[in-house]
Amino acid sequence: MSISSRFAVGIHILALIEINKDGVSTSEYIAGSVNTNPAVIRKIMGMLKKADLVKVQPGIAGADLARDLSHITLLDVYKAVNVVQEKELFSVHESPNPACPVGRNIQDTIAPLFSVAQLALEKALGSVTIEDVVNDILQKETDN
Repeated sequence: MSISSRFAVGIHILALIEINKDGVSTSEYIAGSVNTNPAVIRKIMGMLKKADLVKVQPGIAGADLARDLSHITLLDVYKAVNVVQEKELFSVHESPNPACPVGRNIQDTIAPLFSVAQLALEKALGSVTIEDVVNDILQKETDN
């Protein structure tokens, strides 16, 4: 099982809107870049809008970033697209056998480790902005 692809698609959408800022970023245009259905893009755009990361107006084609790309972190995107519920990146299996020493203790043993791992991931995502992503994409394009 992997983290929902909505996270990667959300980053893709924001980077594309910035790189295409002189054009019109419609759901069809973005879907062409992501190689998915425009309905999927509209759903994720709705999540990004609700999180105040993009601006879209009914009846007007296209989208814009709602704030400067240097003020949008990957953690913002991660939270916006509901990758996981708060503090639930890792799940602990339910109802292990209490008659077994491992079953009796596994949840209390691994839950704190999972919490530390999730906090580390969130800290890493919070230190990278969409501006960093866009700059890397543009650098890769000039290198090619």
